[in-house]
Amino acid sequence: MNFNNMKLYQAIILCCAGWLSVSEASAQERLSLSLAQCREMALSQSEELQQADNRLRQAELDNEIATTAYLPKIDGSAIGVYMLPDMDMMGMDLRMRGTYMAGINLTQPIYTGGKITTGKRLARIGGEVAREQQRMTRMDVLVEADKAYWTYIAVARKVRMLESFSAQMDTLYRQVSAACRAGMTTENDLLRIEAERSDVLYQLQKAKNGEDLCRMSVCRIIGVGLDTSIEPTDTLITFSEPTPLSTDVSSRPEMSLLEKQIEADKQQIRMAKADMLPTVGLTAGYMYYGNIKLEGMTATADGTSQPFSQEFRDGQWTAMLSVSIPIFHWGENRKKVRKARYQLKNSELELQKNTRLINIEVQQSIRNMQDGQRLVQTAETGLCQAKENLRVTQNRYASSVAPLSDLLDAQSQWQQAESNLIEAQTQCKIYETEYLRATGKL
Repeated sequence: MNFNNMKLYQAIILCCAGWLSVSEASAQERLSLSLAQCREMALSQSEELQQADNRLRQAELDNEIATTAYLPKIDGSAIGVYMLPDMDMMGMDLRMRGTYMAGINLTQPIYTGGKITTGKRLARIGGEVAREQQRMTRMDVLVEADKAYWTYIAVARKVRMLESFSAQMDTLYRQVSAACRAGMTTENDLLRIEAERSDVLYQLQKAKNGEDLCRMSVCRIIGVGLDTSIEPTDTLITFSEPTPLSTDVSSRPEMSLLEKQIEADKQQIRMAKADMLPTVGLTAGYMYYGNIKLEGMTATADGTSQPFSQEFRDGQWTAMLSVSIPIFHWGENRKKVRKARYQLKNSELELQKNTRLINIEVQQSIRNMQDGQRLVQTAETGLCQAKENLRVTQNRYASSVAPLSDLLDAQSQWQQAESNLIEAQTQCKIYETEYLRATGKL
């Protein structure tokens, strides 16, 4: 390898090393994330919410389109004709070879049986439905973000707890190992601690795997790279004093959607009835035509014949009032009205059914909130008792009053109590979010 090739090779190596260092730095990017930031980022990148926004824009355009039905329509037209053979007109030839016609028409509906106003109401209802669907999608995104955030915190706290527990077991193992070498304890105690250490390490590895999966779930929801390191900042979980929980479901978007459906079905009945009424429309226009020729022979004053040709070019104004009255359609329109009324009844029944289901959901969310708060209080009491039991047992074991099995049991009880408190606190936070969603207050 000559000197120039060696320099090029070294430059490539340096560039690759720099690229790898940049990639490693980006892969280790850390993001401090509060619950409010998690919600905001989840809302900003949610594809479902973006689709709901697009549907709202479509509904707004539908409303604007429905408004244009009140206004006159202006259309232009142009026609070219080349016709063979020529037509005979009283011994003369009417030639339409290259005839053209161009015009403009204005059409104004005067009375349509209420179709235009009903269509406008339906478009307005469609916009309200799209807004409620957007609100419902937003609530779903917030619920998903809260669940992912609190679940990640719960698993991360379990990892920290298991790491602390593993450190305690390591310390205990060293103490018992030294005592075993001095002949102050049996090898059986050392084997029991080794088995306990292995179990703790197994739980710790499972918890770390779960923590990484929860982290990636949060990354997916907030729209960042899956290799981003998330550092939650709202790890201090507090609860306010229990207050009477509301059972009002009027704010639920689902209830509003069902009511909007009933309102739309009523408008559909009016739309069906409009087909049974007459319609009145006004049409006005201007048509210009040209290149129509009339050719033949004509007699002169002295009795001789000579060729005759005349071209027609002119324009005409027209105005027309049209009235259409449905007379007999074999009962089609009446059947449409009856069909629309059956649809209205079905929507009313759907509202009754879903009202009961939503009330049950609210009651369940209230019960979950109450049970969650009680579980937190119970877990806090259990943890205090487990800590005190562990402290007493450690002192007794250090004084050779309690056996090793009691110490291991006390440590295991402390671990379980700590785990129970973590689960109870984070689950109660998730219950709060679900309650707010169930009552439409999220």
